[in-house]
Amino acid sequence: MRSPEFPPTPPLARSTLDRSAVRRRDEAWLAEAWSRGLVLVLDPRGRAQIEDRPDGQVGLVLVPTAEAPAGAERWFLGVDPEGTALWAVSAELPEGVRAASLRDVGHLLDARDAGLFTTAAALANWHASHGFSPRTGLATTAVEAGWVRRDTDGNEMWPRTDPAMIVLVHDGVPGPEGRCLLGHNATWPAGPDGVRRFSCLAGYVEPGESAEAAVLREVAEEVGIPLSSLTYAGSQSWPFPGSLMLGYHAVADPAQQLRLEPEEIDEAHWFTRDEIAKMIAGDFVHPETGVRMSLPMRSSIAFFLIETWLGGFAR
Repeated sequence: MRSPEFPPTPPLARSTLDRSAVRRRDEAWLAEAWSRGLVLVLDPRGRAQIEDRPDGQVGLVLVPTAEAPAGAERWFLGVDPEGTALWAVSAELPEGVRAASLRDVGHLLDARDAGLFTTAAALANWHASHGFSPRTGLATTAVEAGWVRRDTDGNEMWPRTDPAMIVLVHDGVPGPEGRCLLGHNATWPAGPDGVRRFSCLAGYVEPGESAEAAVLREVAEEVGIPLSSLTYAGSQSWPFPGSLMLGYHAVADPAQQLRLEPEEIDEAHWFTRDEIAKMIAGDFVHPETGVRMSLPMRSSIAFFLIETWLGGFAR
């Protein structure tokens, strides 16, 4: 069990960044901010240079703007609590540096670096896919410090975020006997030694649909059971390539028969808190199937929902 001090905040929702959106059109201010700023370099695979810090944490390596790769688009991320302007560019990292993706280290970073990396990754993915306008087909360039792209006819577009829901279904029972429902996506490959990953149920919010309605629909579609209650738990960006994950806890009756949609979920089970704790420790083998099972990466909101339920914070 986690202590009551465990903060109910998804790992990639943490940030100390002042986005300073009012400065994005102020070319004079931006020029001065660039001259004294620091830059996060992301390679085309979305990785950044990281380092171990004296306090035992992992941190991002930021470089002075004078050392930033030449010719790359500059994206203004905001200002940190010390007043330093922070930027991002996309370029190859120097050979031999220690590099990692947001998926790998997002949960290990402090709030400043988590917010910085998440914002930079989201912007990088949007810029990479919008070199041409989807409306006109014309080439686009970055303006307003990287927060707008404009085509040669002056048409503008802005970074988009696609809403998606994710829910941990549980039985509402406190203590060790409580159970939660996790599924294995039919498209996920087996991990090393045949380990199968199990996670929360998730899906995109469709046009004209509320997030809550999407939760009810996705659970009914994927495992075929109704929910008796639904509670919002928090959200975080998932910039792969550009989602906002809206997280929920929901209660259902484990006695209901699961009816899986095989193209979406090919296996689902109810797990006790003890079994979830073993999965986190990496030593759980399902007693009926004999298959080793694991959980999602710790930077995901899925892991956050599971861990908050394990610690008794779910409602």
